[in-house]
Amino acid sequence: MYPLRRNRRLRTNEAIRSLVRETVITPNDFLVPLFVVEGKGIKDEIPSMPNYFRYSLDLLENEVKELWKLGLKSVLLFVKVPDSLKDNKGTEALNPDGLMQRAVRTVKNVCPDMLVMTDVALDPYSAYGHDGIIENGQIMNDVTAEVLAEMSISHAQAGADFVAPSDMMDGRILTIREALEDVGFINTGIMSYSAKYASAFYGPFRDALDSAPVDLVDIPKDKKTYQMDYANRFEAVRETEMDIDEGADIVMVKPGISYLDIVREIKNDVDVPVAVYQVSGEYAMIKAAAEKGWLDHDQIMMETTMAFKRSGADIIASYFAKDVVKLLS
Repeated sequence: MYPLRRNRRLRTNEAIRSLVRETVITPNDFLVPLFVVEGKGIKDEIPSMPNYFRYSLDLLENEVKELWKLGLKSVLLFVKVPDSLKDNKGTEALNPDGLMQRAVRTVKNVCPDMLVMTDVALDPYSAYGHDGIIENGQIMNDVTAEVLAEMSISHAQAGADFVAPSDMMDGRILTIREALEDVGFINTGIMSYSAKYASAFYGPFRDALDSAPVDLVDIPKDKKTYQMDYANRFEAVRETEMDIDEGADIVMVKPGISYLDIVREIKNDVDVPVAVYQVSGEYAMIKAAAEKGWLDHDQIMMETTMAFKRSGADIIASYFAKDVVKLLS
């Protein structure tokens, strides 16, 4: 007997496949990372991230306008800080006229409705490439959290809509939330990197910002004492629940494609929006394989993007955002 139900009937052609498709990607799904550098007229391609660039503030304006025209309405800002401004305490991070603060104002001036999120971590400002202040060979948690809170206030004063702590210090969300509330920034949101793993996928990003940990005696050579062990699953849920209790409005899983189980685990557990970051190493692998002719760039780009959405991500931070939206249109 032939089956009464043939599932292939719903795959017969693109029209029916589109009609019954469970997951749909739109420009509203994306958060666009942007790298900012000092200077003028700079659009500097990152060698390990083909077709992705660092922008000086004047050219950042053009990029933001293009994103808005494509329907991309949210950006996440990162800055490349000159070595001369780096120290162990992240002093430059608190400069009201620092590069991050000027970048926020630049985006808001050229596109007031663009949602601006800012990276809150000390590694771009650290002489040692770490997310925290170092004392006696240790990454100091509580003093770092206090600096991150001051940093968050500075970003909010510049006009940031959300701050995005990416450091993984314990208790920093509560410290930041209380600090923002105390000075009246009650509407400034927090997107916490709640489940950020100590991953080898971050290499190209650290090249982009020159923020890799330095290899010195008595200084931690990696970030494993504060970023998560990639063998752990339920720890990610605990970390995320704690951040929500401390005041996080959005939570994030980072990296992306190797952590889809974590995205789904957290999505099933929490009632706030869940973000995922398709990180630089994931981007670089697809680019490199496509350049070799081993993979179809656009098909792999779309398949991985769909995987993030299907796994439960409400927000996708991706270097492919522009390419995906252009392909969709």
